Amino acid sequence: KDDEEADRIYEAVDERLDDRRKRRREARVLEDIEKLQTQRPKISDQFADLKRELATVTEDEWASIPDAGDSSLKMKQRKRQEAFTPLPDHILDSQRREGQAAPHIDPSAGLQTPVGTQSVTGMAEARGAVLSLKLDKMSDSVSGQTVVDPKGYLTDLNSLRITSDADVGDIKKARTLLTSVTSTNPKHAPGWIAAARLEELNGKIVAARKKIRAGCEACPDSEDVWLEAARLHTPENARSILANAVRHLPASVKIWLRAAELEPTESRRKVVLRRALEFVPNSVKLWKTAIDLEGVEDARIMLSRAVECVPHSVDMWLALAKLETYENARRVLNNARQAVPTEPSIWITAAKLEEAHGNEGNVERIVLKALESLAQYEVVVDREQWLREAEAAEAAGAPQTCAAIVNCTIGLNVEDEDRRRTWADDAEACLARGSVATARAVYAHALEAFPGKKSLWLAAAHLEKEHGGDGGAALHALLERAVESCPQAEVLWLMRAKEKWLAGDVQAARDVLREAYRRNQASEQILLAAAKLEWENDEFPRARRLLELARENAPSARVWMKSALLERELGELDRAEELLDQGMRLYPEFDKFYMMAGQTRDEDRGDAAGARRHYQRGLARCPASVP
Repeated sequence: KDDEEADRIYEAVDERLDDRRKRRREARVLEDIEKLQTQRPKISDQFADLKRELATVTEDEWASIPDAGDSSLKMKQRKRQEAFTPLPDHILDSQRREGQAAPHIDPSAGLQTPVGTQSVTGMAEARGAVLSLKLDKMSDSVSGQTVVDPKGYLTDLNSLRITSDADVGDIKKARTLLTSVTSTNPKHAPGWIAAARLEELNGKIVAARKKIRAGCEACPDSEDVWLEAARLHTPENARSILANAVRHLPASVKIWLRAAELEPTESRRKVVLRRALEFVPNSVKLWKTAIDLEGVEDARIMLSRAVECVPHSVDMWLALAKLETYENARRVLNNARQAVPTEPSIWITAAKLEEAHGNEGNVERIVLKALESLAQYEVVVDREQWLREAEAAEAAGAPQTCAAIVNCTIGLNVEDEDRRRTWADDAEACLARGSVATARAVYAHALEAFPGKKSLWLAAAHLEKEHGGDGGAALHALLERAVESCPQAEVLWLMRAKEKWLAGDVQAARDVLREAYRRNQASEQILLAAAKLEWENDEFPRARRLLELARENAPSARVWMKSALLERELGELDRAEELLDQGMRLYPEFDKFYMMAGQTRDEDRGDAAGARRHYQRGLARCPASVP
């Protein structure tokens, strides 16, 4: 029984609470419905007053209401079938010649001129003459020159808006509807704006101004109505309208900006904007517009006040830092970091400031502190955004800041096994966008992590060769580091020797190739490159010794061919043929030996039969060779 009594008590309490909640819910629902009906009234509610007036209509007035036209599809098709198309002039003219009358012309119906004596073609000529007379009337009676622009005549005709009966009917219906909207809900600002624009569209600018003035009186708290009124009036009247508007809406930024735009002189615009800042001191847009009109000194003073009123505006802090001296700029940026600790651009600007004043050692330290501070405030900045910041720093002329950003952020969220490929792709993407310094910094960081990767050294060397602007010093320094990190990479040695040679330092190129041969004694490419260097500089004995060394330490068909070619160029034909014979014995499948031997016999000695024997021998050994 105790449980049953407790259940009854709980049920009674629940019913009581539910009844109280039900009354509150119903009241809230009714309040929402009334609010919705006030903001968005139904069409039927807007015409409720007109419906009530129908009760006073008498039977005679009701009978005098015209019937609605039949606009059904059946009626439209019937009208389309009853449409008559007039015959062209040439058919009428041909019938006149044949002595026939046009089937739809009745002479007794008022056409008194005989058809047989009238040329229908002449009617078209008459129309042309009438048009010519009308154009002549447009000419100046004094000078005889036309006052019609011949180029813009057709354009003016196209710009004429022909209002049909249907357009007039639509405008009347829209005017009636908007009049009902503004009368039933006069506080609805869009209704007044739409009514004014309807009159403007209809070409009645005076009526449009009258409508919008009524809207300003009915909705003085709507900035859109005031702005529309200013747009429809002349600048002089618009200024007085906006002056009245700021009395009702002193905190409207749009109205103040529009009022400043309408002022004819810059000094008056400054006055308006400064007056606006007194009412709306926390508007960033007003501050920016006002500062843009000031000189350097006045702008600095206004920015000092602006950062106090809108401390969350990063642009204001940065602009003030640019106008201040070095020490003051540092204090400004420190204050900016305290006011907006989650903005990375403040830290980057501080790094640029230090770089601009020669404190390059502080640049990377500032970037590292920026990462620590942003992580402390849980600000997530991905590596792609940091790369964009680095490119922006490069574009601003701060390569040290660019390199520091890359070094500190290039490894964010990159797996160890993907680092080399990802960084190489980043560098190529930066180069494609024209960010050379950013790509150089990416390669430098990648080479520190992977000093033994020949492909990275080659990519960095190509970048310096194409974009290095310091006379090749950076390229030579890079290649020197490359051959120390990859001493077995023959291509890096050869590239370094070639750059020395192209720079005119032959002895340095010899030293590079000598060191390369010491590191790679069995390298055919290095020995041939050394021989070519001596050959091109007319050091033939040195080239001969190098080729002999190559035949001993790195023998190959190419080495024997280069040796024979050198002897032939020096005129030692016997020695050349001897080397070719040795080469054919060692490498019988190398077809160039037989071709060179045949050329030596034919061109140098004039022995066609000997040349033929070498070619036949070569065909036997190399049947698939096609020169």
